Amino acid sequence: MDTNQVIARALAGQDIKYCFGIVGVPVIELGVAFQAEGINYYGCRNEQAASYSAQAVGYLTRRPGICLCVSGPGMIHGMAGVANAWSNGWPMILIAGASDISQDGKGGFQESNQLVLAQQYCKYSYRVTQVKQIPFVIEKAVRMSIQGRPGPVYIEFPGDILNQKIPEEDVQFLPLFQQVAKSQAPIENIQKSLQLLAEAKKPLVIIGKGAAYAQSEKEVLDFINTTQLPFLPTPMGKGVISDKHELCVGPARSTALGQADVILLIGARLNWMLHFGQAPRFQKNVKILQIDILPEEFDQNVRGTVNLLGDITSILNQFNQTLKEDTNFRNKFGKNKNQEWKNILADKIAKNKKVSQDLMNFNGTPMTYYSSLNVINQYLPDKFIYIGEGANTMDIGRTIINQIEPRTKLDAGTYGTMGIGLPFAIAAQIVHPERPVIAIMGDSAFGFSGMEIETAIRYQLPLIIFIINNNGISMGVEEMPEKKDRPLDLAPYQLGVQIRYEKLAEGLGGRGFLAKNTQELESVCKQIFSEKLQFTIVNVIIDPFGSRKPQEHNWLTKEEPKSKL
Repeated sequence: MDTNQVIARALAGQDIKYCFGIVGVPVIELGVAFQAEGINYYGCRNEQAASYSAQAVGYLTRRPGICLCVSGPGMIHGMAGVANAWSNGWPMILIAGASDISQDGKGGFQESNQLVLAQQYCKYSYRVTQVKQIPFVIEKAVRMSIQGRPGPVYIEFPGDILNQKIPEEDVQFLPLFQQVAKSQAPIENIQKSLQLLAEAKKPLVIIGKGAAYAQSEKEVLDFINTTQLPFLPTPMGKGVISDKHELCVGPARSTALGQADVILLIGARLNWMLHFGQAPRFQKNVKILQIDILPEEFDQNVRGTVNLLGDITSILNQFNQTLKEDTNFRNKFGKNKNQEWKNILADKIAKNKKVSQDLMNFNGTPMTYYSSLNVINQYLPDKFIYIGEGANTMDIGRTIINQIEPRTKLDAGTYGTMGIGLPFAIAAQIVHPERPVIAIMGDSAFGFSGMEIETAIRYQLPLIIFIINNNGISMGVEEMPEKKDRPLDLAPYQLGVQIRYEKLAEGLGGRGFLAKNTQELESVCKQIFSEKLQFTIVNVIIDPFGSRKPQEHNWLTKEEPKSKL
């Protein structure tokens, strides 16, 4: 066997099914070997996009996808996705070629200290120097990527190692790893948490993307239905329980966070996305009950009241079993409990929905974020997967588009990464070929991975892409500079005016539409979703001066400067 066959067979033996990458010296033959072993290889246009697709596969399947890249600059491009996977806690494997061992230190082709680059963001990093160790290294990499808190791993293969051969009988392939360790919390912590939630005047459950990754939707729903506690999903926690559930308080997010006195975090972290759990966005003395698989996440920014270390599904089963068996606890919860708090939230939901609905009802030209997204939302098919990317496009879209099922909403995530839109959509369509995959992205965001439309078309993926085109402005401005004769004077945030992005799809073998008003957008949506889906870009022209509805707080929590006087 040659080394490439050993690598491919070892990966296939660990049930790794998807690889995204760009091949070149020294990994061309490795890509071919993957295909020979039944690993689906998807050639991308940039290693950055390939790495985003690989981690999205990891999130959707709980088995890491591969990003395959060449050495040096190829590996560095792939590190963008590694950092994003590290931040989100998603499994992926970055495999890179490297310059020959025999040329180390000589300035070989694309020679780089790649291992050091990977180590900061990877749970496991290894440079292979012997062919015989490959099955062990690969099994460990797969195991490390999904065991504990999931994350990225890195394996490096120097060119002269890839060119070696070894007798097949000298290679010991390892059995499939699938026994992910699961642990429960001490029962006294379960009981204490239930007692605190029962005693709370304004309890709140926050459902994070950790619950979505853990596939704990049944257990979460059972817990909410039994306790009748209001819940707030984080952006990718949407759909773990349907956004249409009567206890979902997403439209009253600021009020829920700002007034809750006891909060149960289910696979969510008190980082910037939840304003660090600190005042004024949270009550100063709020009690935090946190379920997490990583103990280092406890007491982060706010001292936790009860820390529940372990597997989300297992711990929720403990909650549900205790409520089922102990009528004393069960009777402390119910539909009529905390009614004053629920009324406060219901009133805020009604007010915010009315404000948003008034904005969505705008029928003028140019369209706004709200009016365009409202039209799109009305035509979305059943069982769709939604990829959101951009600034306002992503944030406003999240408030308009309801998620009914788990793992059907992917976006920029904890790292706030742009460029994920098309790669995530590609991965979602590959994993779920039976579902419509809809990506709605801002025009600036589209540019990061725009050429991956060719990848999607080449592999016959029927993605539907809506580009919300406001000439590149991210947060709304008071005026649009006109500097056609002096391009260097254009504002840093400005792109070309009404760029015809839909022509890119047409030129590459897909379908493109332009919509400048709600009537045109309605007509396009009717046509797209009434026919068999095929790769389509809809270029949606909106007002470049538009922005979000007034917010109670800035989206990004910042420390207020303190005077020394």
